[in-house]
Amino acid sequence: MFLYSESLGFFLVQLTLMNLCSFSCLCKKKKKKQPFRILSEIVVNEANFVRKCIGAESCQDDLWGKLVCTNFKVSFISHNSLPRQCTHRLLGEHDIPLACVEQVVTVNDVKGKQKILGSNQKLKFNPTELILYCKDFRIIRFRFDEAGPESAKKVCLAIAHYSHPADPQLLFGFEYVGKRYHGSAGEQVNGVDPGGGMQTPLFDCSSDWDREIKRTGASEWRVCTINQGYFISPSLPEFFVVPVSLADQDLKQYACFFYSQRIPLWCWNHSSGSALVRMSNISDPQQQRKVEQRISSAITKSHPLRSDVFKSDLDKTLPNIQDIQAALLKLRQICVIDPFEESEEKWLSSLEMINDLLYSVWVCTENEDRDLSCVISCLVQLMCDPHCRSLHGFQGLIQKEWVMAGHRFLDRCNHLKKNDKEESPVFLLFLDCAWQLWNQYPAAFEFTDVYLTVLGDSMWVPIFSTFLFNCPRQRAENSRDFASSKSIHLGQDQALRFPPVWDWSQQFSLKDQTLFNNPLYVGKIATCVQNGTVKTFTHRRSKKNYSSTLRGLPSAFRNGSIGPNDTLARRNSLVLRLRSDLSQVREQQETPSERFIRDFFSRPVDLQGLLLPQLLPSHLSVWKLYFLRWVPEAQIPQGGPITTFHKLSVLTDEIEMLQNQLKQYKGAGGTPNNLHVEPSKMYFKSSSTPHQPPAPPEYLSSSFPFSPVGNLCRPGILGTPLSKFLNGAKIWLSTETLANETF
Repeated sequence: MFLYSESLGFFLVQLTLMNLCSFSCLCKKKKKKQPFRILSEIVVNEANFVRKCIGAESCQDDLWGKLVCTNFKVSFISHNSLPRQCTHRLLGEHDIPLACVEQVVTVNDVKGKQKILGSNQKLKFNPTELILYCKDFRIIRFRFDEAGPESAKKVCLAIAHYSHPADPQLLFGFEYVGKRYHGSAGEQVNGVDPGGGMQTPLFDCSSDWDREIKRTGASEWRVCTINQGYFISPSLPEFFVVPVSLADQDLKQYACFFYSQRIPLWCWNHSSGSALVRMSNISDPQQQRKVEQRISSAITKSHPLRSDVFKSDLDKTLPNIQDIQAALLKLRQICVIDPFEESEEKWLSSLEMINDLLYSVWVCTENEDRDLSCVISCLVQLMCDPHCRSLHGFQGLIQKEWVMAGHRFLDRCNHLKKNDKEESPVFLLFLDCAWQLWNQYPAAFEFTDVYLTVLGDSMWVPIFSTFLFNCPRQRAENSRDFASSKSIHLGQDQALRFPPVWDWSQQFSLKDQTLFNNPLYVGKIATCVQNGTVKTFTHRRSKKNYSSTLRGLPSAFRNGSIGPNDTLARRNSLVLRLRSDLSQVREQQETPSERFIRDFFSRPVDLQGLLLPQLLPSHLSVWKLYFLRWVPEAQIPQGGPITTFHKLSVLTDEIEMLQNQLKQYKGAGGTPNNLHVEPSKMYFKSSSTPHQPPAPPEYLSSSFPFSPVGNLCRPGILGTPLSKFLNGAKIWLSTETLANETF
């Protein structure tokens, strides 16, 4: 490997040049290492002799190689590999999807110049350095000390241009789908085969909705087809569920009174008959009372006891999408930018304040019913319905309440980077909320936090229909136009059928997909035998958790938020604050909802029943695997939750192996046989040697299966504090900051 150090004087400079010549000759003799490319991916520009910075303080561990820009990703090709445990089928070990690149910053440290590059912009200086700020919290830095100045400039401009597509059809997913599923003769199957083994419903046909109605026992609800061809509402799906008592003609009449013609949508039914319904606000004040009465009456008739409708309208009092974006930027600065080692107490205090800001938006709705109402409808079902806590149930929940309900993924992810005001991590907020519930009740979920993290990362791999469009109609219209422009014969399909993200085989091998399986999961049929009696698993909460969760709480804390006159106490002083208010709370009369919560937290939890989150700041944790995985200082070698996961996986695998052996023994009448054995569901396997459990692999760390090596998240880039790169209100690095910044 070629190393370069500026501090060793003239002699080592000469030696460096000699090594460079030797390195060039060696590269000519060796077979060139080509960039890993997928179908329809083309190389746009590249630069040789580029240095990828691994350490912020020293260059001795840096990697030398080729920086490549394709129409899909930024790739770095090096003969020196970093430790890697899992293989992504679409991305190499040094690859960054273009959709994940948030800012492209070029620097010339000799002239003291720097510039944020956008699409079709000119660069008047030769860059000596390139810094990529990524949406998944990574900061990647490349140096061009030995690269040709023109090739360095061209590759920087190419990355800036292709990471800012001007039109949705310029996103890589269109080229990928067009070539993968459509040959020149049009003989290939369009998109993912519905019968190809994928068990997640897409809710793009009436049969998926019929099955969901039957599953939840919603007998007084029906599938409505009035929006076929998106005739009524442009942002609703073609099929959705409405009360049986509402006629199609009534729905067509009422649609014009709702924002964006988004008439009420059925989400889910409880076993008691209660229904969860989401709707946009009524835009015509004169018709509001009449329309609300008619809709409420129909919903009431759907309940077996004709119970009244409870309506929550909180869009005037809760944070908007800009507030959520601001909270994420602050969290990013604390997790990635602010010094980790200077003041741990200050760092934890800042993080605690951000926690409170993020989780105060759990209960809300908005005019168009396309953002935070997606969060609420999913969280209600996640807490109430154990089916939604299974892997396929959770995926179907997102498909139903986010994708088909018209969440603006294209705008909120800002894939086209056109409007920063529309960008907001609403879906990431939901994943964080889901992780909080998972963290408090891990045995109730079939999937792991690795799965949630990978799902969040998949937003930046723009080939899946799940996170690519604002609504089903936009997907259909853009894919039809693209197919027409490329002379792609669609056959019976009306549009290109993009693969959903739920087809995980497109990204990971079957082996790596086992990282999604939770060894702690307690399903419906999970039982144990104790003293000859079959018992079900239950999760018991300690009295300490119960007392610190509910009793003695100020009223402002009971919904998990802090009032305007409250201050957030440090963890060591929280008990004192609760004790001071204890006498006042006991004097207040207990409401039915408070009594219900008190009863819930006083009994063992049914993991197949209702799950209520504990909302005190002391109970909310940082999703470390997502927010801190790229921070080298936060990495714990051979430590963290992964060590527990490893031991549980090995134990679960051993139990499965013994169960399979028992089945074989019984099936052969007491003699072992060669019956079919199901493959293990665990990533870590048990040892073949009895009584010798396998030791944890040396590569395990708290960031597994991700590696923070090569990601710069702390001060120390050639004397330039990274904290200065976050002065912009909405972006990582503002233009005003660049104009005033000097090296």
